[in-house]
Amino acid sequence: MKKLILILVLLSFTLTAQSPYGNEPFAHTYSIVARDAETGEMGVAVQSNWFSVGTIVTWAEAGVGAIATQSFVNPAFGPDGLKLLKEGKTADEALDILIASDESREVRQLAIIDNNGNTAVFTGEKCVQYAGHIEGNGFTVQANLMASPDVWPAMKKSYLENAGLPLAERMLAALEAAQDAGGDVRGKQSAAILVVAPKSSGKIWQDRLVDLRIEDHPEPLKEIKRVLKVHRAYEHMNRGDLAVEHGDMQLAMEEYSAAEKMFPENLEMKFWRAVTLANNGRLEESLPLFKEIFVKNMNWHALIPRLIKPGLLTVSEEELQKILNVVE
Repeated sequence: MKKLILILVLLSFTLTAQSPYGNEPFAHTYSIVARDAETGEMGVAVQSNWFSVGTIVTWAEAGVGAIATQSFVNPAFGPDGLKLLKEGKTADEALDILIASDESREVRQLAIIDNNGNTAVFTGEKCVQYAGHIEGNGFTVQANLMASPDVWPAMKKSYLENAGLPLAERMLAALEAAQDAGGDVRGKQSAAILVVAPKSSGKIWQDRLVDLRIEDHPEPLKEIKRVLKVHRAYEHMNRGDLAVEHGDMQLAMEEYSAAEKMFPENLEMKFWRAVTLANNGRLEESLPLFKEIFVKNMNWHALIPRLIKPGLLTVSEEELQKILNVVE
C-alpha cells in the first residue's frame, strides 16, 4: 500500500512539473515591444522557429498597450494583460499581477508596454539559454533559446540606431539585427508585426495600423519585409480609393501613382492610375496604360464597362469605346 501511495505521489509530481511543457504552446523566440514617442503608436514584433508565432505571442490594442508572451507561452497573458492595462494598471503593475498568478512563471517570458510608454519585462529562471532581456526608454527586447547571448543587445542597438523609421520598420530592423547575431538556435519559420494607433477609434480595423504574419517560410524576416512594403503601397491605394469616394480625383491620382512607383509591375495599381487619368480628362495619357494592362490580362478589359454604373469611371460613351478599342 505504501508503495502504491509513493507511486501515485511521484506520478502527481511528474504531471504537475510537466504541465507548462505539455499543455501550453512553445514560442522560443525573440521579440520587441515598443511605443513611438512622436506618433504614440505601439507595437510588437516577433520571429521564431515555430509555426504561426504571431497567433500566440503578439497582443496589442489601440490606446491600451502592447504585449509579447513567449518561451513556454501562457497565452492568457495577452488578453488578461490588456484588460489590466485598460483598468488603469501600469505595465509594471500588470506584469507583477500576471507573473504572481502563474505557478509556471519560471518558464515564462513576458514584456509589456502601456499607452504612456511605461515598460515591464520578465524572464523566468528556467527559460532555455541563451535567454534574457533589456528594458529601454519606451521599448523592451527579449529572447530565449538563442544561438548567442548577443541577440537581445543587438536588437537594442538596432532599435536605437533606427529612430527615424516608422515603428513597424524600426521593429523589423531590430528583428533583423537579432537574426544577424545568431537568432533562434533552431532556425527560423514564422514572424509577425502588429502596430496599433495611439488612441482607440472604436473600430478595430482602423486601429490596427499594421497587422502582418508570415506563418511558415524559410526566410520569414525577408518575406515579412517584402509584405510590409506591399502594405505601405496599398496604404496609398486605400487613400486613393478614399479620395475617389470623396470625388477628389487629383488626390486619388497622386496616391495611385505613389503606389505604382513602389510596385511598377502590379497591374491593379497601374489600372487605377489609368482610370483616374481618364476621369480627370486625361484620356490620351490613360490609353497606353490601359493597352499595357489589357495585353497582359484581358480580365481588366472586361471590368471596364462595369465601372460606369457605380461612377468609378466617369467618361462618355465615345471615350469608353476608345478605352475598350485600344486592343482591337
